[in-house]
Amino acid sequence: MNRWWLRLTHHVAPYTLRISVLVLLVLMGAGLTVLMPWPMKLIVDYVLTAEPLPENLAWLNILTGTTETTGLLAWLVFSTLLLFVVNRGIQVLKAYIQDGVGNRMMYSLGGELFDHLQRLSLRFHNQRQNGDLVRRVTTDSGCVRELVMGVYLPALTSLASLLVMFAVMWYLSPLLSVIALLAAIPLPVLIRLLTPRMTERTYVQQEYEGQLMALAEQTLTGLPVVQAFAQEGREEQRFRALSRSTIKAYLRTITAELQFTVGVSSATAVGTAAMMAVGGVQVLNGTLTVGSLLVFLTYLAALYGPMETLAYLTSSYASASARARRVLEILDEDQEVKDAPGALVLAAHPSGQVGHISFEDVSFGYESGREVLHNVSLDVSPGETIALLGPTGAGKTSLVSLIPRFFDPWQGRIVLDGTDIRDIQVASLRNHISLVLQDPFLLPLTARENIAYGRPEASREEIVATAVAANADGFIRDLPQGYETPLSERGATLSGGQKQRLAIARALLKDAPILILDEPTSALDARAEALVLEALERLKQGRTTFIIAHRLSTIRNANRILVLEEGRISWVGTHQELIEENGLYRRFCSGVTGDRLKE
Repeated sequence: MNRWWLRLTHHVAPYTLRISVLVLLVLMGAGLTVLMPWPMKLIVDYVLTAEPLPENLAWLNILTGTTETTGLLAWLVFSTLLLFVVNRGIQVLKAYIQDGVGNRMMYSLGGELFDHLQRLSLRFHNQRQNGDLVRRVTTDSGCVRELVMGVYLPALTSLASLLVMFAVMWYLSPLLSVIALLAAIPLPVLIRLLTPRMTERTYVQQEYEGQLMALAEQTLTGLPVVQAFAQEGREEQRFRALSRSTIKAYLRTITAELQFTVGVSSATAVGTAAMMAVGGVQVLNGTLTVGSLLVFLTYLAALYGPMETLAYLTSSYASASARARRVLEILDEDQEVKDAPGALVLAAHPSGQVGHISFEDVSFGYESGREVLHNVSLDVSPGETIALLGPTGAGKTSLVSLIPRFFDPWQGRIVLDGTDIRDIQVASLRNHISLVLQDPFLLPLTARENIAYGRPEASREEIVATAVAANADGFIRDLPQGYETPLSERGATLSGGQKQRLAIARALLKDAPILILDEPTSALDARAEALVLEALERLKQGRTTFIIAHRLSTIRNANRILVLEEGRISWVGTHQELIEENGLYRRFCSGVTGDRLKE
């Protein structure tokens, strides 16, 4: 994590001009802060005592047009008000620019992280908690804003103020300036001792908060199961237990920060007390005016403010560092599935000449040492329908998941129309594949937008025609706003058959030459299944199709049926050919309950 901040600079570079304006405003603010106490000094030393102005300030009489103290008092009061208004205006403008630039940098990093997460393999996402990943995108990406606006810019502000004020303080009293400087000696020691502790504790706190968000997301997503098994109390206990751990981590972080705060405050309090004692003696001895002491004490308060800010920046830096660590952990994850150098873009093929798929001695697994598929070889002609059947865990879904490169095989290769799919651009390959899954995922968009998700540019006429072909037009028109009806998350307000027909319409509109159907009718009743099967028959026409199913009506008419056992293809043939064999398929069919094959 050393020099981690260098990896974030490309999110800062586009805003160099605005940050330069911020720096200018910071310097102007520092100059105004230095000027603020001087009207008060002049009032105390010259107006209230009726003393004449010294020669180096005689220009004030010319500016006011009079030597009367009332005129000078009025001008000094106006100057104080003017300095305050201008300084406040600068602070408001600085805050506006600062917040705008800070949020833009945060969303820029969040966008990069979100894009990278989308391209990581399903293996990565299967091992991670979605809630924690959401937190990294939406919250931890703020590390770049925290670094620039919460660390670097305050550091610049404080340093500029310190340099200017210390120079003036030295002019007023070198002795008091040295005393003020000595009080700052403990600060670097505190920073050195406590920064690593705060960084590590902040990271642990962020990890717990990520886990808490993940638990909430998982529970709310699986709420039907939680309620069905009456486990609300158990999930509440889990949430409260994790909340207690999060609170403990937060308190440990706060403890480290408070230790730092107490140390810094003690050092500045001692310095202030020493300054008041020595300055008071100098006033009594006549070596320092009351106005100069007031200016000095004002500067002292302003001086210790930036010094404490610089010291406290270690806490902000620790927080930004911990957040950046969580962000870079994701950005450092390698894309298992990515485009090879010079990867090809699939060209449009004439009908019937696309979709020739060959598995050549393919082996694959999700964990090292545990193969799911073993030396699978298979040749599928364009337009052929292949049904996959086998016991749970036989490798059916794993096999079809390799075609769109959700994963890459450990050994062997998959060839599409003579080209290894690893030599094809991932996006181009997936544009040639449509999927209809057992649990069709619908987005919280309108019915029209869900159908057009694979082809956003499709016309309304094309969308409606596709819905008609998928037997979905009727129920869509019955929705409150028809095709423009927003669907709830995952299509929760639709029946299983309706969701499946929308998914089929989406696949039809995409018009991809390769089709993968994973248990598309397993959860449907007879009437819904009949409508879906009718739509599927239209969808399969002219496409290379892979069907995973356990319903005889779904697989009976496949060109070939593959029976998988323990990751190997044990039987291949048509329905009639496999029935005549005394094998696993025949045993499946002998256990048919209604239309469903028995494993």
